[in-house]
Amino acid sequence: MTKFDAQWVVGFVDGEGCFYVGVNRNPKLRFGYQIQAEFVVVQHIRDIQVLEGLRHQFGCGQVVVNHGDRYAWRVRDLQHLIEIIIPFFEKHQFHTKKKIEFQRFRNICLKMNDGLHLTEEGFKEIAALAKSLRFK
Repeated sequence: MTKFDAQWVVGFVDGEGCFYVGVNRNPKLRFGYQIQAEFVVVQHIRDIQVLEGLRHQFGCGQVVVNHGDRYAWRVRDLQHLIEIIIPFFEKHQFHTKKKIEFQRFRNICLKMNDGLHLTEEGFKEIAALAKSLRFK
């Protein structure tokens, strides 16, 4: 498989990627909601090899059907986000407003990694940060 140049990855993700943190209702959890951080890159099925190449290069995530003929390389595992995805984009930075989105995402992931989402105050703080990520 071809290894992608780091700056190409940054440019590609700038146009086709998303750093997202969802706050989803789940009555089985302590606060009634689950916070889920994810990094996603979406492509048409004709370019699925690019998603598979990224998954292979980074060594994490899954390539799954997004909807219809669109597929996504999705990384949801917090440790993979903390240890692989975030360090890559810290080293190879964006030069657009995607940089702000990434910084907010990084901040949320680090707080979750510290376990702040397990306290009521920390959960509320992270949920508010997640909302600010969606409404840039």
